[in-house]
Amino acid sequence: MSERTVTSVLRAQQTSDGAGVKLRRSIGTPALRHLDPFLMLDAFGTDNPDDYIAGFPNHPHRGFETVTYMLAGRMQHKDSVGNTGDLVAGSVQWMTAGRGIIHSEIPQQTEGRMAGFQLWVNLPAARKMTAPRYQDIPPERIPTLTTPAGVTVKVIAGQHHHLLGPVATIDTHPVLLDVQLPAGTSHAVALPAEHTAFAYVFEGSVALPGGPDPLPEHHLAVLSLGDHLTLTAGPQGGRALVVAGRPLREPIVQYGPFVMNTPQEIQQAFADYQAGRLAT
Repeated sequence: MSERTVTSVLRAQQTSDGAGVKLRRSIGTPALRHLDPFLMLDAFGTDNPDDYIAGFPNHPHRGFETVTYMLAGRMQHKDSVGNTGDLVAGSVQWMTAGRGIIHSEIPQQTEGRMAGFQLWVNLPAARKMTAPRYQDIPPERIPTLTTPAGVTVKVIAGQHHHLLGPVATIDTHPVLLDVQLPAGTSHAVALPAEHTAFAYVFEGSVALPGGPDPLPEHHLAVLSLGDHLTLTAGPQGGRALVVAGRPLREPIVQYGPFVMNTPQEIQQAFADYQAGRLAT
């Protein structure tokens, strides 16, 4: 067995997106433009409605997948072909934009805490023009492992021990785990040995092999290859996303909401959007 270790660490950058939603971005910044197959990771979390109330009005996507994981609050999804969804705390939406979709994500609350993540995952060239689809997963469908030491692991995608995440048939064969550790505990998670992987600490602090001891919240650790990762809670406990995916090793040409393999394909995406062909 080979332990994954930290190869680099970066602190998420504060920014805003949509109609002014305040968030912290780690993947998709000048410090870490891409982490094949991952294109972007945003974390949002605030008790101030002014930081989220405007949401993400209609915007297009082509050529990749968006993953929304809600920790607190409620978000309504709508798209250009009439689909709607209610993202509640603990739910996940895995959207395959494929050849194109125009959608919006608007908060369904005017006060209280709103928190969660959005992860962008690339699609292989052969699948970039596939038909759009959604996997909307309510909290009760996400299996959770609880150890005698009080560690909890929510298995959103991939497998952990005997639990299989509900996200299915994704080209990059992802693993997405939400790991919460009480103070003084450690826990190991198995990962496909050749997958790209990272851990993002978002509560407390978590120590990872070869990294700062411990890694504070709002920090992302890029991990070496290996078949497992051991997480150890900091003095106040900690919580982290552990994410892995099969690298595609293909050219990435990204312009805003479009991610393709050549500049010509990006130009075509803009032309299709302007002509109203993107989501048809």
